[in-house]
Amino acid sequence: METLSDRNLQQFCDMEEPVDTYFAPAKRADADALQKEIASVTCNPIIHELLNSISGLIAVLNEHRQVVALNDYLLRMLGIEDSRAVLGLRPGEVLACIHCNEEPSGCGTTKYCSTCGAAIAITSTLAHSKPAERICAVTANRGEGEFELSLLVKASHVTIEGKSFILLFMQDITIEELRAALERTFFHDMGNMLTGLLGVSQLLDSNPNDHMLVNVLQQSALRLHKEMEVQRCLFKNDISELRVARDEITPQQLRDELKNVFDSHSAGMGKSLDLTAEPPQVSIRTDVSLALRVMCNMMTNGLEATEASGKVKAWFEESAEALTFCVWNESCIPEEVRYRIFQRSYTTKEGNGRGIGTYSMKLIGEKLLGGKVSFSSSHREGTVFRFALPR
Repeated sequence: METLSDRNLQQFCDMEEPVDTYFAPAKRADADALQKEIASVTCNPIIHELLNSISGLIAVLNEHRQVVALNDYLLRMLGIEDSRAVLGLRPGEVLACIHCNEEPSGCGTTKYCSTCGAAIAITSTLAHSKPAERICAVTANRGEGEFELSLLVKASHVTIEGKSFILLFMQDITIEELRAALERTFFHDMGNMLTGLLGVSQLLDSNPNDHMLVNVLQQSALRLHKEMEVQRCLFKNDISELRVARDEITPQQLRDELKNVFDSHSAGMGKSLDLTAEPPQVSIRTDVSLALRVMCNMMTNGLEATEASGKVKAWFEESAEALTFCVWNESCIPEEVRYRIFQRSYTTKEGNGRGIGTYSMKLIGEKLLGGKVSFSSSHREGTVFRFALPR
């Protein structure tokens, strides 16, 4: 009979009292009860056959959401040789979710758990004894650094010797989700850029000596080339390959570029975009194409979050340390969404291939350009995204 490791017993089974939780119940089974549940499940011939015959990631959970059995496919994915190392843990703890230890009672009880697809599916099945399926976006850390996982999770109820358990089926769809997100972003952004290029080229055809139009056309072509590089590196999940330029530019020039992009942007149809605030009279050195990509994502998000006839404002602020680009809209981001706003593949929108915009803002704005991407949101003040570029 499989037994729990001493570490699992000490950390999770000997808690004197359950603590408060932000989502699912905190209580766990005591050591004796957990051992009996493990024996009951592992000796069940149907469960044994299921774990050994079906390919994919499978685990069996008790009513306290603790793992009492799992198959070899899941163990190999985790890089674990002995299942006793994870028996008694909860799914987020098994997967090494970076948030699972932020509360004393672990997985399912943190502020992040109310938006976790796996936690929602499991608690729904426990409450209603009906199958539930969700997509779960996980940021995990196994010691080699953080990485993103997208899992299609299905929870089903099963009764063994009169006790309720959860069969948890997990399918790794990380590559599929990333490909869909990048495909959606690629065609959306390419379409907007090519529309701008076409418009400028038509104007240039009737004004062949207009040097300003020639300059706009050249800048648009450069941005298109840079966007192709960005998409390639994001798909390879290796942004370090991207070449970062350092060109001098002013806020006025950045504002003019943004106006050119959003004059006919689909997200702004029927909405008001205020870019009239006078920018500071300074200059910075940065990769203009990458900086504009972050700023365009900020403005697109603001416009998409704004109802028809609504208003979005964008402006620059100056300090001794940074030039900060700000985008405001009147909507408020729900509190539970704020915790995951920059996580890849997490989105509140319907359909596959979402959740790359804010993730790439943070990735490019901070890791490549050395800036800081942040936001604040409230019902009273609305939402402001900020992108601070070092001076």
